[in-house]
Amino acid sequence: MKNNRMFPVLYMFVITIIVSTAIIGFAQYTQERVQANKELTFDIAVLKVLPGMYEPGLSSIEIHKKFSEQVDKPTNQTAGAYTLRKNGAIAAYALPIEGQGFWAKIKAVIGFEADKKTVTGFIVYEQSETPGLGAEVAKKEFTDQFNNLKISVQNNPITFKRPGETLQEGQIHAVTGATQTSTRLEKIINDSLKQWLEKVEN
Repeated sequence: MKNNRMFPVLYMFVITIIVSTAIIGFAQYTQERVQANKELTFDIAVLKVLPGMYEPGLSSIEIHKKFSEQVDKPTNQTAGAYTLRKNGAIAAYALPIEGQGFWAKIKAVIGFEADKKTVTGFIVYEQSETPGLGAEVAKKEFTDQFNNLKISVQNNPITFKRPGETLQEGQIHAVTGATQTSTRLEKIINDSLKQWLEKVEN
């Protein structure tokens, strides 16, 4: 049979079927775990931007439990934002935002105090930007600039300035050497905030 012209074709067909079946089976086996990891990453991002909610060292079960029990899901009143309540009143907001980065979607969460003007934190939890350049938007050195930032009431709520420039209200420094990512992230943030603020105020 090995001399048969069809043998190589049949052999490759059988191998392809075996490999494909193995890959599909593995994907289905890991699908739930992958989804659980995505949900955990999001839960952590929300807890980090809500004041006093994130505790280092918690297990994944403890993190999910804390998120589920203490963070309220979005409602029409919050216009898509998760909320933290104290004594029945909203104490802080966690707004998920996303948009097209330079290479792929950038997903983040930005937190606000009840006044909707003071930023409590900013976390990028999913991105595929260039390592060492655009990917720096997910690093602590960049995201820490948002802590206690007062957004501007004129034009864009948050403006990215060149590194080294003097900052005013509602301004942070962009990432050095990552103009495209910085520009796109700035647009994602401001488009999302403008829409959210308009909806939540109304």
